[in-house]
Amino acid sequence: MADMTPLFRRREAKNPRAPQDRLVTLIRKPGCHLCDDAQIVIEMVCADLGVPWEQKDITEDPQLHDQYWEQIPVVLVDGEQHTFWRVDENRLRKALTD
Repeated sequence: MADMTPLFRRREAKNPRAPQDRLVTLIRKPGCHLCDDAQIVIEMVCADLGVPWEQKDITEDPQLHDQYWEQIPVVLVDGEQHTFWRVDENRLRKALTD
């Protein structure tokens, strides 16, 4: 049979990373209620999946401050920006399991 159209072609298998090899970073600032909300979602999803996470305070890092001040909170997955302002649990879970 000739090549199938892209519509029916299987997606190439990605090289999935083990949960412990992933990293979620929450970039936040003190007194930010959206940051607190984001942290709750991140803690829950990362605990469920066994993914480590960290938080960074933009008031302590001039480079992060310059880059993300207007987007706080910002979530990075493996060092790449995943989202900002609000964290969607399902979207974060999918990013960590794909």
